[in-house]
Amino acid sequence: MTRFRLLAVGLVGLIGIGIFAVSELEFDEKLEELILPLRHEDIIRQQASDKNVPADLIAAVINAESGFRDQTSEAGARGLMQITPDTADTIETLSGGETFVFEDLADPDLNIRYGTFYLRHLLDRYDDNVVAALAAYNAGPGNADLWGGSAMDVEDVQFPETHSYVEDVIENREQYARKYPAELGL
Repeated sequence: MTRFRLLAVGLVGLIGIGIFAVSELEFDEKLEELILPLRHEDIIRQQASDKNVPADLIAAVINAESGFRDQTSEAGARGLMQITPDTADTIETLSGGETFVFEDLADPDLNIRYGTFYLRHLLDRYDDNVVAALAAYNAGPGNADLWGGSAMDVEDVQFPETHSYVEDVIENREQYARKYPAELGL
């Protein structure tokens, strides 16, 4: 973020005062909102409370998965928490839920409810080891089990993409807790 900020400040300086003039504080706030967005905090707080998953962790997962934008990935994952059809089926089976239409995962309330339920399931499976739960969320429980399961540390994650994902979520979680404590009910 610092290198990006310096580049952006340099560009603003090169462009001149004109229409791009903002105070450094305003610029920092706008840049942080782009990098660390927060939407649907009411749903996040509710699901955090209902499922005993830290709200800052939910927000950090949503940010890593979708940047708080509803989208469908090339792998077919849908919504804010990027839930695949297979994972949605697993969640339905585990929760005793009813059949739904895959497009329903575009609904932020349903998507965050399902994603938080699955995150709680993974935290339970891995004895509240956040690294293992995040690795399983990103690369699947089979891979997380191979990498050490409940005893896993970040260095045990063998896929570079998943390793970066876990590190990013953990770092962003700390930033969400710092920037949005009231919004997340922390």
